[in-house]
Amino acid sequence: MPAAHLAQRLLDHLRAQLREPTLEFVEPPVPIRGGYDTDIFAFRLTSGAPPPFSEPLILRLLGAEHTPTRVLREQAVQNALVTLGYPAPRVLAASADPAALGGAFLVMERMPGRPLLEARKWNIATVLVETQLRLHDLDGEALRRAVRSQTGSDMLSFGNVLAELSRRVADRPLEGLAPAMRWLHEHRPPDPSRPVICHGDFHPQNILMAGGAVTGVLDWPNAVLGDPAYDVAATLVILSCTPIEMATAPNALRWLARVARPVLVARYLSGYQRHRRLEVATLAYYEAASCMRGLARVAEARLSSAELSRGLNPLDASSFGERLAARFAEIAGVEPRLPSVRGRG
Repeated sequence: MPAAHLAQRLLDHLRAQLREPTLEFVEPPVPIRGGYDTDIFAFRLTSGAPPPFSEPLILRLLGAEHTPTRVLREQAVQNALVTLGYPAPRVLAASADPAALGGAFLVMERMPGRPLLEARKWNIATVLVETQLRLHDLDGEALRRAVRSQTGSDMLSFGNVLAELSRRVADRPLEGLAPAMRWLHEHRPPDPSRPVICHGDFHPQNILMAGGAVTGVLDWPNAVLGDPAYDVAATLVILSCTPIEMATAPNALRWLARVARPVLVARYLSGYQRHRRLEVATLAYYEAASCMRGLARVAEARLSSAELSRGLNPLDASSFGERLAARFAEIAGVEPRLPSVRGRG
């Protein structure tokens, strides 16, 4: 959708919702960096908008391939976390009707600050650990109740995640991932006695900082109640497997990233384990599960790219999928197979 068309449709929607027919943009929607599977825009309305709509805002627009009701769950999760005192962006409006903007969407607070990797050069692991432990110490049952009351459904668990992955592998089908999927079912550890709130995609680019403090934790569609090892494993996989060439740093600095990455991973894991011990085999299992989440996404994207003769986004076209497959094989002794990328053989 052309930017001007999107801006007008968003303005029309907000005018109707807020009953402010003269509402205008001070800053029209501008695309911002981030959002693997969504389009994200920053904008601001006139000062005459009712608070808090007069503050800097974010539009998060889902693609047509996503289940539209996902935004209602994100709204419930984020607003419950705000109530619990965690720095998630408050959602001010959500619509599961794709008719308005061409996809389901959220309008939320624009949190101040810059991503962690831009805001700090040192002690990144410490910030990761402290912010994640703070999340894991929150009342998970309070979040479950809030989500149930607002959406009519229960908070997702790892069992739901595993079932959805199985469905995607079987339905597509993704034959090269089927043996690895069987391994995950056969080796699944018991559920924890006290599940915690897991972000599911907890990494430095989803943490904002300003003035030396964390001001926001972004991107909550993967939140579940589960074993803390699930959340730590997801972070380890992201930190370890994301290709250096995907970094925003200039080429001249990528050698430094290659040297620093193992140190960051080790400090993050040891820092978390000093506060909460994780069983080695359980953590390894959830690393494999986190690899499978990425493998399913990469495999689907590559198949769609071949079928529709369209390009891949840089992450799916990179070595990320192969790195995930190698890590899964290292843990499980089962090697997942991905569709090849056109032009790479």
